[in-house]
Amino acid sequence: MTQRIDYYNVAPDALDIIGKLDKYTATTGIDRKLRELIRLRASQINGCPLCMYMHTTDVLKMGETEERVYCISAWEECDFYTEAEKAALELTEHVTLIPAKRVPDQLYQRVRNHYDEKQYVDLVLIINQINTWNRIAIAMGQTAIEK
Repeated sequence: MTQRIDYYNVAPDALDIIGKLDKYTATTGIDRKLRELIRLRASQINGCPLCMYMHTTDVLKMGETEERVYCISAWEECDFYTEAEKAALELTEHVTLIPAKRVPDQLYQRVRNHYDEKQYVDLVLIINQINTWNRIAIAMGQTAIEK
């Protein structure tokens, strides 16, 4: 598949708005490695090769272990993710698959056991931000290109 439209040039104002959300999410109190793991997990669910490649590369450069990156799709079965990280990753899956999974009260409470109100909002914004990028990249035909 090849890129269908140069959407940065066609809709620069819209991409600027999405970029502002990127800048905001980078300033949150959510650990930067966790932000990348969230982005990676959502990108896996959505099947976005560009974003999977980008966020795998980025989180490894940040010093994340290969084991945690390679096993992110099986986070529930791994002891090397904290309970707080597991709650954030479960929220990622539920928000990404919201038509099928929703966000039940029990999950909300598990997440809130580890994150305050602002952090919960920030997690939801991080998840939505990557879902937006995944959907744009997939719809526009972008693929991963090895550097």
